[in-house]
Amino acid sequence: MSSFTKFLQDFFSTPAILIGLVSLIGLLLQKKSGPDTVKGMVKTFIGFLVIGAGAGVLISALEPFSQMFQYGFNVDGVVPNNEAIVALALTKYGSQTAFIMLLGMIFNILIARFTKFKYIFLTGHHTLYMACMIAVILTVAGLGEGGLIIFGGLALGIVMTLFPALVQPFMKDITGNDNVALGHFSSLGYAISGYVGKAVRGKGEKPVSTEEINFPKGLGFLRDSTVSITITMTVLYLIVAFAAGQSYIETELSGGTHFLVFALVKAGEFAAGVFVILAGVRLVLAEIVPAFKGISQKLVPNAKPALDCPIVYPFAPNAVIIGFFASFVGGLVSMALMPWLGTPIILPGVVPHFFCGATAGVFGNATGGVKGAVLGAFVNGVVLSFLPILLMPVLGDLGFAGSTFSDADFGVTGIFLGKLANMGGSTAVIVGILAVLAAMLVATFVGKKQEA
Repeated sequence: MSSFTKFLQDFFSTPAILIGLVSLIGLLLQKKSGPDTVKGMVKTFIGFLVIGAGAGVLISALEPFSQMFQYGFNVDGVVPNNEAIVALALTKYGSQTAFIMLLGMIFNILIARFTKFKYIFLTGHHTLYMACMIAVILTVAGLGEGGLIIFGGLALGIVMTLFPALVQPFMKDITGNDNVALGHFSSLGYAISGYVGKAVRGKGEKPVSTEEINFPKGLGFLRDSTVSITITMTVLYLIVAFAAGQSYIETELSGGTHFLVFALVKAGEFAAGVFVILAGVRLVLAEIVPAFKGISQKLVPNAKPALDCPIVYPFAPNAVIIGFFASFVGGLVSMALMPWLGTPIILPGVVPHFFCGATAGVFGNATGGVKGAVLGAFVNGVVLSFLPILLMPVLGDLGFAGSTFSDADFGVTGIFLGKLANMGGSTAVIVGILAVLAAMLVATFVGKKQEA
């Protein structure tokens, strides 16, 4: 991989840089003063770094939890992991991935400009992961270098525009406005959670939100989300610590620190990570929405920034932790059923079940309150478990058997492109991509005709 290609890949896959650049462009288009432009760009950049730092703390706390869980309960199977399969694929498809990613971002802007799907996808690392998967599938489908980059970029631009549109009606319920969209490739699970919330809500009934849970007077301190998350995660970490045993933890994970102390600290780190993420989200929202008006007004009228999933966490902090638990339980139930169904065993990855489950909990809560948060996130956990099974044969043919992507939209996109490639090679893939684009243009034309 050339130095310039590596620069492009790293530059556009770094969310903080990407979001800071978008903020800068938006403020310049609005002709803001120099000091206001610098302030807005820097605060947006720092806000995303804060979110990333919080996510890093969360992941460092969740990884040993996953290891303790697998060892303590003696389960073995495939753990879906975006980072693992991307790291493997980039060694061979790094250049194609970088150019597909860059072109995909350009197509995203063009599609948003000329169709009714006005969403600009700004989650850089997910854009990289999707570009990587598309590069692998289209290479195997037989597309030449030029066609691979052009149609791979077009496919990426399409999914970057369509998936935020899928969940935008629910984003209005969550945020109370139409200013921001969700840019995270597990939209199918979130939409399903939102629909489950609607289904369990009584007719004409106002659902009780997770944020309105009435704690007994003596437990009123649990209304503080940081306190409730810390206590809940402490109980969970202690359970898996006892299951894994003192010897394993102190030998393999804690570096000699007493296993109970290790579990307590990791539970606290989890809560600290959530706290940091929420602080970063508030900082970014305060800056990116005003800055994005410049892009909306000048480049893509009425465009909305599609941001990473933690953007919804401050709207229902209780639903975040409820969604995580419910999604993880959905993964456990699915895992128990898989031997009976004769499928590969998908172990519930704690990281995807937290980020995706928490988000699904917020979506389910917005439409169905507590019941929606629990059941919607549970179904999301089932989706995260079974979609990878359907995706694995496609990736297995590509030489990546034993590893797979975790989030729902990777499964949908990968299965769609992979099946087209298997049925008709490069021609079928190109026709399929163009057919989806044509459908988006027709939907735009019909929508305008109805408005006229």
